[in-house]
Amino acid sequence: MKVLAIIPAYNEEENIVSTVEDLLENAPGVDYVIIDDGSRDRTREICEERSFHFVSLPVNLGLAGGFQAGMKYALERGYDYAVQFDADGQHSAAYVWPMVERAESTGSDIVVGSRFCAQKKPFSARMVGSALITAIIKLTTGQKIEDPTSGMRLFDKEMIRAFACNYDYSPEPDTLALVILSGGKVSEIQVEMRDRTAGESYLNFTKSVAYMLRVCISILFVQWFRKKGC
Repeated sequence: MKVLAIIPAYNEEENIVSTVEDLLENAPGVDYVIIDDGSRDRTREICEERSFHFVSLPVNLGLAGGFQAGMKYALERGYDYAVQFDADGQHSAAYVWPMVERAESTGSDIVVGSRFCAQKKPFSARMVGSALITAIIKLTTGQKIEDPTSGMRLFDKEMIRAFACNYDYSPEPDTLALVILSGGKVSEIQVEMRDRTAGESYLNFTKSVAYMLRVCISILFVQWFRKKGC
């Protein structure tokens, strides 16, 4: 079985080495590829110096474009599963194989690494937004996804092809709704995530609110209408 960790990276010079080392140590047998998304710092130079497996994009495409580049890489090389794995050190490689096992045992097309399968969401503005997205996905699909904004997701071979070839598919919560509405199976597995140890997230409060609103609008006015055949 071939499993690939796709690591989108933008200006992650302070985290990229520890991220790769975590995968090598705690997910033996899992391949990886770093998608250097037009970084302005030394991310690419570090990848070259360390002989890491990486693809360097000439311009910054954002998460969706960088992730699709990784899915194209996985499709061309015939991987059975691909896992979206953040470069900032928040994801733990120890959960990669359990996610594969969950996909195999349940026949899931996507397995979400969820922070909230066995734990309640803490109260914060961001978690209120996450709860709203959970509710809207439940309303439109009938399925409750406890952690729809988790960036740690495993995709099977069919999903690799869909994400590599279809611009309607992006690594966002609204695509989870689309997959469910299209007959795909999405499941979750409890994981623990770490705090970012270095660098800064691109999401500030204003961007977080705008992101939540955009996702909710997409689910309600695109995915639901698609289900109704509009």
